Amino acid sequence: MPMKLKASQKIRDRATGKTTTEHYYLKSMTIKDLNNYIESSSAKKKVIQKCRNELIRRNKWRFVSHII
Repeated sequence: MPMKLKASQKIRDRATGKTTTEHYYLKSMTIKDLNNYIESSSAKKKVIQKCRNELIRRNKWRFVSHII
């Protein structure tokens, strides 16, 4: 199974009544979104590592040490 950022959601269109499923796969997210999640304060360590692995897979990871 591909890695996900969070669980899939079913979205119901109020006008037509049809439901569509929205998936949050890491491979379909933009690099900007992945970096924003890594830098957010509410991010979980396990998911941060998943995001880093995805950036490494895309050859877009640049290690920057943050002093907190």
